[in-house]
Amino acid sequence: MIRILGHNYIGGQRRAGGTVIVKSVDASTGEALPHDFYQATPEEVDAAAKAAAAAYPAYRSLSAERRAQFLDAVADELDALGDEFVALVCRETALPAARIQGERGRTSGQM
Repeated sequence: MIRILGHNYIGGQRRAGGTVIVKSVDASTGEALPHDFYQATPEEVDAAAKAAAAAYPAYRSLSAERRAQFLDAVADELDALGDEFVALVCRETALPAARIQGERGRTSGQM
């Protein structure tokens, strides 16, 4: 089973300081799905922007080969999500599995 926390990932840490919770919904039926997502607070958005700015110089200094390896690792993780991920995305978007698989393949291929 896919474990979805619905937290924001900021500077290497999970955060869920917001009080606004957005429910995942089945796009075809309107049924609430069991996944909650915490809307980031203004402070969390600011922290995310600052963390990204602080991380960029280190990332920029990596060789093109190391950056490519990083993006390949992200693509591998995306591809590894499997059929359960595809089924969940189908429910949330009402798009067919072939479309979701194609979009995932296109995204990971571009990385």
